[in-house]
Amino acid sequence: MKRVKCPKCDNYIAFDETKYEAGQSLVFECPACGKQFGIRIGVSKLRALQKDENADENLSNNDYGAIIVIENVFHYKQVIPLKLGDNTIGRYMKGNNITTPIETSDPSIDTFHCVINVGYDKRGKLRYILRDAPSNTGTFVDNEILGDRERRVIENGALFTIGATSILLRTPDEDNAEG
Repeated sequence: MKRVKCPKCDNYIAFDETKYEAGQSLVFECPACGKQFGIRIGVSKLRALQKDENADENLSNNDYGAIIVIENVFHYKQVIPLKLGDNTIGRYMKGNNITTPIETSDPSIDTFHCVINVGYDKRGKLRYILRDAPSNTGTFVDNEILGDRERRVIENGALFTIGATSILLRTPDEDNAEG
């Protein structure tokens, strides 16, 4: 079963996608507000970037790790790869130029919420530094809000929260070994 969101009232409508072929257009009428809208069956451009094969949290194809957006009422679980340098994180919106978009209807996530900088420390090991954008609702690490100019080094398994969304950091396997 798949869900589509009404563009007017954000109500979700479930349907069985196995009954349709890729490229087929469907028209829905929202039972909550009566709005009619259409979709085309297939993979969104954003989903194609997030690679369904990453759903098992296997990061072997990614040298810099990923963030795992934990499923909640606003969205499904997402695994989003990180790149070297600044990874700008926020709510996906068409035309927004963030590098790490989260597909969500969570209104408490800004379109540009926080940044994870992936770089190397003096010993040549990967280092992850989290900072708030600044956002309207803040970025929390270990239930503590990051200050306006505060930067926090986070490691594999670190849990941070933006809006009503919890996110885990997963680093590449070779970075997890203690040396």
